[in-house]
Amino acid sequence: MVSSRYFNGSEACAQKASKPQQHIPADCDEVDFSDVFGPVPIQASIELKYKDTADIFVGSNEQDCEHGDHTAVVYNSQILVGPIKCISPSPLKLDELTLLETKIRDTGEPVDAVSKVAPKASKTSDSEKSIGLEDFEVLKVVGQGAFGKVYQVRKRDNLKIYAMKVVRKDKVIEKDQTSYMQAERDVLSKIDHPFIVRLRYSFQTKYRLYLVMDFVNGGHLLFQLRRQGLFREELARIYAAEIVSAVSHLHKNSIMHRDLKPQNVLLDADGHVMLTDFGLAKEFDETTRSNSLCGTTEYMPPEILLGKGHDKAADWWSVGILLYEMLTGKLPFSGKNRQVIQHKILKDKLKLPSFLSSEGHSLLKGLLRKEPNIRLGSGNFGCEELKSHKWFKCINWKKLEARQLQPSFLPQVLGKDCVANFDEEWTSMPLQDSPATTPKDGTNPFKGFTFIGTEDHVPQSEIIHQFK
Repeated sequence: MVSSRYFNGSEACAQKASKPQQHIPADCDEVDFSDVFGPVPIQASIELKYKDTADIFVGSNEQDCEHGDHTAVVYNSQILVGPIKCISPSPLKLDELTLLETKIRDTGEPVDAVSKVAPKASKTSDSEKSIGLEDFEVLKVVGQGAFGKVYQVRKRDNLKIYAMKVVRKDKVIEKDQTSYMQAERDVLSKIDHPFIVRLRYSFQTKYRLYLVMDFVNGGHLLFQLRRQGLFREELARIYAAEIVSAVSHLHKNSIMHRDLKPQNVLLDADGHVMLTDFGLAKEFDETTRSNSLCGTTEYMPPEILLGKGHDKAADWWSVGILLYEMLTGKLPFSGKNRQVIQHKILKDKLKLPSFLSSEGHSLLKGLLRKEPNIRLGSGNFGCEELKSHKWFKCINWKKLEARQLQPSFLPQVLGKDCVANFDEEWTSMPLQDSPATTPKDGTNPFKGFTFIGTEDHVPQSEIIHQFK
Protein backbone atom coordinates (compact mmCIF):
# COMPACT_ATOMS: atom_id res chain seq x y z
CA MET A 1 0.00 0.00 0.00
CA VAL A 2 1.19 3.43 -0.59
CA SER A 3 2.58 4.98 2.46
CA SER A 4 3.70 8.41 3.45
CA ARG A 5 2.60 11.18 1.27
CA TYR A 6 0.89 11.06 -2.09
CA PHE A 7 -0.13 7.46 -2.02
CA ASN A 8 -3.26 6.14 -0.46
CA GLY A 9 -3.74 2.77 0.83
CA SER A 10 -6.82 0.84 0.64
CA GLU A 11 -9.20 -0.43 3.13
CA ALA A 12 -8.66 -3.93 4.42
CA CYS A 13 -11.19 -3.17 7.11
CA ALA A 14 -12.32 -5.50 9.83
CA GLN A 15 -16.03 -5.10 9.39
CA LYS A 16 -16.79 -7.48 12.21
CA ALA A 17 -14.38 -8.89 14.74
CA SER A 18 -15.98 -12.31 14.38
CA LYS A 19 -15.25 -12.57 10.66
CA PRO A 20 -12.22 -14.55 9.48
CA GLN A 21 -9.22 -12.30 9.13
CA GLN A 22 -8.57 -11.04 5.61
CA HIS A 23 -5.16 -11.52 4.08
CA ILE A 24 -2.72 -9.02 5.56
CA PRO A 25 0.89 -9.67 4.67
CA ALA A 26 3.22 -9.97 7.61
CA ASP A 27 5.84 -7.89 5.91
CA CYS A 28 4.44 -4.38 6.15
CA ASP A 29 7.30 -3.03 4.05
CA GLU A 30 5.86 -4.97 1.11
CA VAL A 31 2.42 -3.46 1.62
CA ASP A 32 3.15 0.06 2.81
CA PHE A 33 4.87 2.57 0.62
CA SER A 34 8.12 3.30 2.35
CA ASP A 35 8.69 7.00 2.60
CA VAL A 36 7.24 8.44 -0.54
CA PHE A 37 8.97 11.76 -0.08
CA GLY A 38 12.25 10.86 1.54
CA PRO A 39 12.99 10.10 5.18
CA VAL A 40 9.98 10.89 7.34
CA PRO A 41 9.40 10.04 10.98
CA ILE A 42 5.82 8.90 10.43
CA GLN A 43 5.16 5.24 10.00
CA ALA A 44 2.90 4.20 7.18
CA SER A 45 -0.69 3.78 8.21
CA ILE A 46 -1.88 0.20 8.46
CA GLU A 47 -5.37 -1.09 8.98
CA LEU A 48 -5.71 -4.06 11.31
CA LYS A 49 -8.32 -6.36 12.75
CA TYR A 50 -9.18 -5.80 16.38
CA LYS A 51 -7.50 -9.00 17.48
CA ASP A 52 -4.14 -7.83 16.14
CA THR A 53 -2.50 -6.03 19.03
CA ALA A 54 1.15 -6.15 18.02
CA ASP A 55 3.20 -3.15 19.07
CA ILE A 56 4.38 -0.70 16.48
CA PHE A 57 7.45 1.38 17.26
CA VAL A 58 6.56 5.04 17.53
CA GLY A 59 9.63 6.89 18.66
CA SER A 60 12.29 7.03 21.29
CA ASN A 61 10.81 9.81 23.38
CA GLU A 62 7.79 11.95 24.00
CA GLN A 63 9.00 14.68 21.71
CA ASP A 64 9.13 12.26 18.80
CA CYS A 65 5.52 11.36 19.42
CA GLU A 66 4.42 14.96 19.61
CA HIS A 67 5.52 15.87 16.12
CA GLY A 68 4.88 13.15 13.67
CA ASP A 69 6.25 9.80 14.83
CA HIS A 70 2.72 8.53 15.09
CA THR A 71 1.67 4.94 15.24
CA ALA A 72 -0.59 4.38 12.30
CA VAL A 73 -3.30 1.80 12.08
CA VAL A 74 -4.26 1.97 8.44
CA TYR A 75 -2.99 0.86 5.07
CA ASN A 76 -2.59 4.22 3.45
CA SER A 77 -1.62 7.12 2.67
CA GLN A 78 -1.70 10.09 0.42
CA ILE A 79 -0.50 13.58 0.79
CA LEU A 80 0.75 15.84 -1.82
CA VAL A 81 3.98 17.09 -0.33
CA GLY A 82 6.82 15.57 1.58
CA PRO A 83 9.41 16.69 4.10
CA ILE A 84 9.99 20.34 3.45
CA LYS A 85 13.22 22.18 3.02
CA CYS A 86 12.33 25.87 2.88
CA ILE A 87 14.83 27.19 0.40
CA SER A 88 14.70 29.58 -2.50
CA PRO A 89 15.79 27.49 -5.46
CA SER A 90 17.16 28.94 -8.64
CA PRO A 91 14.73 28.77 -11.57
CA LEU A 92 14.31 25.15 -12.63
CA LYS A 93 15.32 24.03 -16.09
CA LEU A 94 12.79 21.31 -16.81
CA ASP A 95 13.63 18.49 -19.17
CA GLU A 96 10.93 17.74 -21.69
CA LEU A 97 10.44 14.10 -20.83
CA THR A 98 7.43 11.88 -21.17
CA LEU A 99 6.46 8.83 -19.15
CA LEU A 100 5.97 5.86 -21.44
CA GLU A 101 4.23 2.57 -20.96
CA THR A 102 5.62 -0.93 -21.49
CA LYS A 103 9.04 -1.02 -22.99
CA ILE A 104 9.78 -4.74 -23.39
CA ARG A 105 13.00 -6.25 -22.10
CA ASP A 106 14.76 -9.05 -23.92
CA THR A 107 13.24 -11.38 -21.34
CA GLY A 108 9.76 -10.27 -22.27
CA GLU A 109 9.11 -8.62 -18.89
CA PRO A 110 7.32 -5.30 -19.40
CA VAL A 111 9.03 -2.26 -17.89
CA ASP A 112 7.90 1.33 -17.83
CA ALA A 113 10.55 3.80 -18.91
CA VAL A 114 11.04 7.45 -19.73
CA SER A 115 12.22 8.73 -23.07
CA LYS A 116 12.34 11.94 -25.04
CA VAL A 117 10.31 10.16 -27.70
CA ALA A 118 6.61 9.76 -27.08
CA PRO A 119 5.05 6.78 -28.87
CA LYS A 120 1.45 5.96 -28.29
CA ALA A 121 0.79 4.68 -24.79
CA SER A 122 -0.97 1.36 -24.52
CA LYS A 123 -4.69 1.78 -24.06
CA THR A 124 -7.19 -0.04 -21.91
CA SER A 125 -10.58 -1.28 -22.98
CA ASP A 126 -12.46 1.59 -21.33
CA SER A 127 -14.77 2.67 -24.13
CA GLU A 128 -15.09 6.20 -22.75
CA LYS A 129 -11.34 6.73 -22.43
CA SER A 130 -10.17 10.04 -23.86
CA ILE A 131 -7.32 10.85 -21.49
CA GLY A 132 -4.01 9.05 -21.22
CA LEU A 133 -0.26 9.21 -20.67
CA GLU A 134 0.30 10.92 -24.00
CA ASP A 135 -1.62 13.94 -22.66
CA PHE A 136 0.99 14.66 -19.98
CA GLU A 137 4.62 15.69 -19.84
CA VAL A 138 6.50 14.33 -16.85
CA LEU A 139 8.64 16.88 -15.03
CA LYS A 140 9.85 15.46 -11.72
CA VAL A 141 9.58 12.48 -9.45
CA VAL A 142 8.10 13.65 -6.15
CA GLY A 143 7.51 10.32 -4.48
CA GLN A 144 8.16 6.59 -4.56
CA GLY A 145 6.69 3.55 -2.89
CA ALA A 146 6.20 -0.19 -3.10
CA PHE A 147 3.37 0.05 -5.64
CA GLY A 148 4.71 2.81 -7.87
CA LYS A 149 5.67 6.47 -7.96
CA VAL A 150 4.26 9.99 -7.91
CA TYR A 151 5.21 12.50 -10.57
CA GLN A 152 4.86 16.18 -11.09
CA VAL A 153 3.37 16.46 -14.58
CA ARG A 154 2.27 19.14 -17.02
CA LYS A 155 -0.81 18.66 -19.18
CA ARG A 156 0.17 19.30 -22.76
CA ASP A 157 -2.91 21.17 -23.96
CA ASN A 158 -3.32 23.69 -21.13
CA LEU A 159 0.18 23.62 -19.53
CA LYS A 160 -1.28 23.16 -16.05
CA ILE A 161 0.73 21.38 -13.37
CA TYR A 162 -0.69 18.29 -11.66
CA ALA A 163 0.39 15.46 -9.39
CA MET A 164 0.15 12.03 -11.02
CA LYS A 165 -0.08 9.05 -8.71
CA VAL A 166 0.89 5.84 -10.51
CA VAL A 167 -0.09 2.51 -8.93
CA ARG A 168 0.88 -0.96 -10.12
CA LYS A 169 -2.11 -3.17 -10.86
CA ASP A 170 -0.30 -6.41 -10.12
CA LYS A 171 0.51 -5.30 -6.57
CA VAL A 172 -2.99 -3.99 -5.92
CA ILE A 173 -4.52 -7.27 -7.09
CA GLU A 174 -1.93 -9.36 -5.26
CA LYS A 175 -2.77 -7.66 -1.95
CA ASP A 176 -6.52 -7.90 -2.57
CA GLN A 177 -6.96 -4.13 -2.55
CA THR A 178 -8.87 -3.78 -5.81
CA SER A 179 -12.19 -2.62 -4.38
CA TYR A 180 -10.51 -0.09 -2.13
CA MET A 181 -8.53 1.51 -4.92
CA GLN A 182 -11.77 1.86 -6.86
CA ALA A 183 -13.47 3.31 -3.77
CA GLU A 184 -10.73 5.91 -3.39
CA ARG A 185 -11.22 7.00 -6.97
CA ASP A 186 -15.01 7.11 -6.50
CA VAL A 187 -14.80 9.28 -3.38
CA LEU A 188 -12.29 11.67 -4.92
CA SER A 189 -14.37 12.08 -8.06
CA LYS A 190 -17.36 13.32 -6.04
CA ILE A 191 -15.58 16.05 -4.10
CA ASP A 192 -15.50 19.70 -5.14
CA HIS A 193 -14.58 22.08 -2.34
CA PRO A 194 -12.16 25.02 -2.01
CA PHE A 195 -10.24 23.33 0.82
CA ILE A 196 -10.04 19.77 -0.54
CA VAL A 197 -7.56 18.49 -3.10
CA ARG A 198 -9.44 17.57 -6.24
CA LEU A 199 -9.14 14.60 -8.54
CA ARG A 200 -8.88 15.92 -12.10
CA TYR A 201 -8.45 12.73 -14.09
CA SER A 202 -8.11 9.00 -13.62
CA PHE A 203 -7.29 6.39 -16.23
CA GLN A 204 -5.48 3.11 -16.67
CA THR A 205 -3.10 1.24 -18.93
CA LYS A 206 -2.50 -2.49 -19.09
CA TYR A 207 -0.20 -2.46 -16.09
CA ARG A 208 -1.05 0.62 -14.03
CA LEU A 209 -3.67 2.91 -12.55
CA TYR A 210 -3.30 6.69 -12.70
CA LEU A 211 -4.82 9.37 -10.49
CA VAL A 212 -4.16 12.95 -11.55
CA MET A 213 -4.77 15.46 -8.77
CA ASP A 214 -4.09 19.04 -7.81
CA PHE A 215 -0.41 19.70 -7.28
CA VAL A 216 -0.23 21.42 -3.88
CA ASN A 217 3.26 22.65 -3.14
CA GLY A 218 3.12 24.91 -0.08
CA GLY A 219 4.02 22.21 2.43
CA HIS A 220 2.00 20.25 4.96
CA LEU A 221 0.81 21.42 8.33
CA LEU A 222 3.10 19.08 10.24
CA PHE A 223 6.18 20.83 8.90
CA GLN A 224 4.91 24.21 10.03
CA LEU A 225 4.16 22.82 13.48
CA ARG A 226 7.69 21.51 13.73
CA ARG A 227 9.10 24.81 12.57
CA GLN A 228 6.92 27.12 14.64
CA GLY A 229 6.31 24.92 17.68
CA LEU A 230 2.68 26.03 17.87
CA PHE A 231 0.33 28.49 16.19
CA ARG A 232 -1.20 31.65 17.56
CA GLU A 233 -4.93 31.27 18.11
CA GLU A 234 -5.64 33.71 15.27
CA LEU A 235 -3.79 31.59 12.72
CA ALA A 236 -5.01 28.28 14.16
CA ARG A 237 -8.57 29.62 13.99
CA ILE A 238 -8.34 30.20 10.22
CA TYR A 239 -6.80 26.79 9.64
CA ALA A 240 -9.33 25.08 11.91
CA ALA A 241 -12.25 26.89 10.25
CA GLU A 242 -11.10 25.80 6.79
CA ILE A 243 -10.70 22.22 8.01
CA VAL A 244 -14.16 22.30 9.60
CA SER A 245 -15.58 23.62 6.33
CA ALA A 246 -13.93 20.79 4.38
CA VAL A 247 -15.01 18.05 6.79
CA SER A 248 -18.54 19.44 6.87
CA HIS A 249 -18.66 19.22 3.09
CA LEU A 250 -17.56 15.58 3.24
CA HIS A 251 -20.21 14.74 5.83
CA LYS A 252 -22.94 16.48 3.84
CA ASN A 253 -21.97 14.21 0.97
CA SER A 254 -22.07 11.14 3.25
CA ILE A 255 -18.28 10.68 3.33
CA MET A 256 -16.11 10.12 6.41
CA HIS A 257 -12.42 10.91 6.07
CA ARG A 258 -11.19 8.81 9.03
CA ASP A 259 -7.52 9.83 8.88
CA LEU A 260 -7.40 13.52 9.72
CA LYS A 261 -3.97 14.63 10.97
CA PRO A 262 -1.44 17.40 10.18
CA GLN A 263 0.32 15.26 7.59
CA ASN A 264 -2.90 15.13 5.58
CA VAL A 265 -3.48 18.88 5.62
CA LEU A 266 -1.56 20.73 2.94
CA LEU A 267 -0.99 24.43 2.42
CA ASP A 268 -1.41 25.86 -1.05
CA ALA A 269 0.53 28.80 -2.48
CA ASP A 270 -1.98 31.24 -0.97
CA GLY A 271 -1.64 29.76 2.53
CA HIS A 272 -5.04 28.04 2.59
CA VAL A 273 -5.39 24.46 3.79
CA MET A 274 -6.10 21.64 1.38
CA LEU A 275 -7.36 18.38 2.84
CA THR A 276 -5.97 15.24 1.23
CA ASP A 277 -5.39 11.50 1.67
CA PHE A 278 -8.66 9.65 1.11
CA GLY A 279 -7.26 6.15 1.38
CA LEU A 280 -9.48 5.45 4.41
CA ALA A 281 -12.45 7.57 3.40
CA LYS A 282 -15.78 5.77 3.41
CA GLU A 283 -19.26 6.56 2.24
CA PHE A 284 -21.91 6.10 4.91
CA ASP A 285 -25.56 6.56 5.70
CA GLU A 286 -26.97 7.93 8.92
CA THR A 287 -28.54 4.63 9.98
CA THR A 288 -25.41 2.50 10.03
CA ARG A 289 -22.06 2.47 11.80
CA SER A 290 -18.69 1.24 10.57
CA ASN A 291 -16.83 -1.42 12.54
CA SER A 292 -13.40 -0.90 10.98
CA LEU A 293 -10.31 -0.33 13.07
CA CYS A 294 -8.69 2.39 11.02
CA GLY A 295 -6.89 5.69 11.32
CA THR A 296 -3.69 6.88 12.97
CA THR A 297 -3.52 5.92 16.64
CA GLU A 298 -2.93 9.38 18.15
CA TYR A 299 -5.97 10.73 16.28
CA MET A 300 -8.34 7.79 16.74
CA PRO A 301 -11.43 8.27 18.94
CA PRO A 302 -12.35 5.90 21.78
CA GLU A 303 -15.22 4.29 19.85
CA ILE A 304 -12.87 3.08 17.11
CA LEU A 305 -10.35 1.73 19.62
CA LEU A 306 -13.11 -0.11 21.49
CA GLY A 307 -14.57 -1.58 18.31
CA LYS A 308 -18.04 -0.28 19.16
CA GLY A 309 -18.67 1.01 15.69
CA HIS A 310 -18.24 4.61 14.59
CA ASP A 311 -19.85 7.26 12.45
CA LYS A 312 -18.93 10.77 11.30
CA ALA A 313 -18.40 11.88 14.91
CA ALA A 314 -15.04 10.11 14.67
CA ASP A 315 -13.85 12.85 12.30
CA TRP A 316 -14.70 15.57 14.82
CA TRP A 317 -12.58 13.86 17.47
CA SER A 318 -9.65 13.90 15.02
CA VAL A 319 -10.29 17.59 14.31
CA GLY A 320 -10.10 18.18 18.06
CA ILE A 321 -6.75 16.39 18.33
CA LEU A 322 -5.44 18.32 15.34
CA LEU A 323 -6.59 21.64 16.84
CA TYR A 324 -5.04 20.79 20.22
CA GLU A 325 -1.75 20.08 18.42
CA MET A 326 -1.88 23.37 16.52
CA LEU A 327 -2.56 25.39 19.68
CA THR A 328 -0.13 23.66 22.04
CA GLY A 329 2.52 22.06 19.85
CA LYS A 330 1.82 18.73 21.55
CA LEU A 331 -0.57 15.82 21.34
CA PRO A 332 -3.08 15.45 24.18
CA PHE A 333 -2.50 11.68 24.37
CA SER A 334 0.96 10.32 23.55
CA GLY A 335 3.22 7.50 24.67
CA LYS A 336 6.09 5.19 23.77
CA ASN A 337 3.91 2.61 22.01
CA ARG A 338 0.45 2.06 20.66
CA GLN A 339 -0.91 0.35 23.78
CA VAL A 340 0.11 3.26 26.02
CA ILE A 341 -1.45 5.78 23.65
CA GLN A 342 -4.68 3.80 23.41
CA HIS A 343 -4.91 3.51 27.19
CA LYS A 344 -4.51 7.27 27.57
CA ILE A 345 -7.14 8.01 24.94
CA LEU A 346 -9.61 5.72 26.70
CA LYS A 347 -8.84 6.59 30.33
CA ASP A 348 -6.98 9.88 30.75
CA LYS A 349 -8.73 13.18 31.29
CA LEU A 350 -8.05 15.98 28.86
CA LYS A 351 -5.52 18.48 30.21
CA LEU A 352 -5.69 21.97 28.76
CA PRO A 353 -2.92 24.56 29.17
CA SER A 354 -3.85 27.78 30.94
CA PHE A 355 -2.51 30.04 28.18
CA LEU A 356 -5.40 29.10 25.88
CA SER A 357 -8.50 31.28 25.84
CA SER A 358 -11.64 30.14 27.64
CA GLU A 359 -13.34 29.84 24.24
CA GLY A 360 -10.51 27.59 23.04
CA HIS A 361 -10.92 25.44 26.17
CA SER A 362 -14.62 25.12 25.49
CA LEU A 363 -14.18 24.07 21.86
CA LEU A 364 -11.52 21.47 22.64
CA LYS A 365 -13.60 19.98 25.45
CA GLY A 366 -16.57 19.72 23.10
CA LEU A 367 -14.62 18.05 20.32
CA LEU A 368 -12.73 15.66 22.60
CA ARG A 369 -15.65 14.18 24.48
CA LYS A 370 -15.09 10.45 24.77
CA GLU A 371 -18.80 9.71 24.22
CA PRO A 372 -19.48 10.24 20.50
CA ASN A 373 -23.20 10.90 20.94
CA ILE A 374 -22.50 14.10 22.92
CA ARG A 375 -19.40 15.18 21.01
CA LEU A 376 -19.58 18.61 19.42
CA GLY A 377 -20.75 18.25 15.83
CA SER A 378 -22.60 14.98 16.36
CA GLY A 379 -25.92 16.47 17.44
CA ASN A 380 -29.01 17.29 15.41
CA PHE A 381 -27.43 20.47 14.05
CA GLY A 382 -24.25 18.72 12.96
CA CYS A 383 -21.46 20.98 11.77
CA GLU A 384 -23.52 24.08 12.54
CA GLU A 385 -22.81 23.41 16.21
CA LEU A 386 -19.15 23.90 15.46
CA LYS A 387 -19.53 26.88 13.16
CA SER A 388 -21.66 28.71 15.72
CA HIS A 389 -19.24 28.06 18.59
CA LYS A 390 -17.99 31.23 20.28
CA TRP A 391 -14.35 30.46 19.38
CA PHE A 392 -15.37 30.91 15.72
CA LYS A 393 -17.40 34.04 16.44
CA CYS A 394 -15.17 36.26 14.31
CA ILE A 395 -15.28 33.91 11.30
CA ASN A 396 -17.45 34.96 8.39
CA TRP A 397 -18.12 31.52 6.91
CA LYS A 398 -19.27 32.79 3.52
CA LYS A 399 -16.11 34.82 3.08
CA LEU A 400 -14.04 31.93 4.40
CA GLU A 401 -15.44 29.49 1.84
CA ALA A 402 -14.94 32.10 -0.88
CA ARG A 403 -11.26 32.11 0.16
CA GLN A 404 -11.52 35.76 1.12
CA LEU A 405 -10.08 35.33 4.62
CA GLN A 406 -6.33 35.25 4.21
CA PRO A 407 -4.18 33.30 6.70
CA SER A 408 -1.28 35.34 8.09
CA PHE A 409 1.28 32.76 6.96
CA LEU A 410 2.23 32.53 3.27
CA PRO A 411 4.35 29.54 2.20
CA GLN A 412 7.52 30.08 0.21
CA VAL A 413 6.48 29.00 -3.28
CA LEU A 414 8.07 30.28 -6.47
CA GLY A 415 5.35 29.26 -8.91
CA LYS A 416 3.03 26.42 -9.80
CA ASP A 417 5.91 24.15 -10.80
CA CYS A 418 8.05 24.90 -7.73
CA VAL A 419 9.30 21.75 -6.00
CA ALA A 420 11.36 23.43 -3.27
CA ASN A 421 9.02 21.95 -0.65
CA PHE A 422 9.78 18.38 -1.74
CA ASP A 423 12.82 16.47 -0.62
CA GLU A 424 15.66 16.71 -3.14
CA GLU A 425 16.24 12.97 -2.76
CA TRP A 426 13.11 12.45 -4.86
CA THR A 427 13.13 15.44 -7.19
CA SER A 428 16.63 14.53 -8.36
CA MET A 429 15.64 10.94 -9.23
CA PRO A 430 15.66 9.85 -12.89
CA LEU A 431 12.28 9.72 -14.58
CA GLN A 432 12.01 5.96 -14.72
CA ASP A 433 9.18 3.82 -13.45
CA SER A 434 9.51 0.44 -11.76
CA PRO A 435 8.98 -2.90 -13.53
CA ALA A 436 5.44 -4.28 -13.59
CA THR A 437 4.03 -7.63 -14.61
CA THR A 438 0.70 -8.49 -16.12
CA PRO A 439 -1.93 -9.37 -13.47
CA LYS A 440 -1.79 -13.16 -13.09
CA ASP A 441 -5.42 -13.97 -13.87
CA GLY A 442 -5.38 -11.83 -17.01
CA THR A 443 -8.63 -10.06 -16.09
CA ASN A 444 -9.14 -6.34 -15.57
CA PRO A 445 -11.08 -5.64 -12.37
CA PHE A 446 -10.89 -1.87 -12.85
CA LYS A 447 -13.71 -1.35 -15.32
CA GLY A 448 -15.03 2.20 -15.33
CA PHE A 449 -11.92 3.61 -13.65
CA THR A 450 -11.60 6.47 -16.13
CA PHE A 451 -12.65 9.90 -14.84
CA ILE A 452 -12.43 13.27 -16.56
CA GLY A 453 -13.23 16.22 -14.33
CA THR A 454 -14.16 19.75 -15.24
CA GLU A 455 -11.42 22.24 -15.99
CA ASP A 456 -10.14 23.86 -12.84
CA HIS A 457 -9.97 27.58 -12.25
CA VAL A 458 -6.51 28.92 -11.54
CA PRO A 459 -6.64 31.69 -8.87
CA GLN A 460 -5.16 34.99 -9.99
CA SER A 461 -2.63 34.88 -7.16
CA GLU A 462 -1.30 31.57 -8.46
CA ILE A 463 -0.97 32.98 -11.96
CA ILE A 464 1.06 35.85 -10.51
CA HIS A 465 3.24 33.35 -8.63
CA GLN A 466 3.72 31.29 -11.77
CA PHE A 467 5.03 34.15 -13.89
CA LYS A 468 7.20 35.91 -11.31
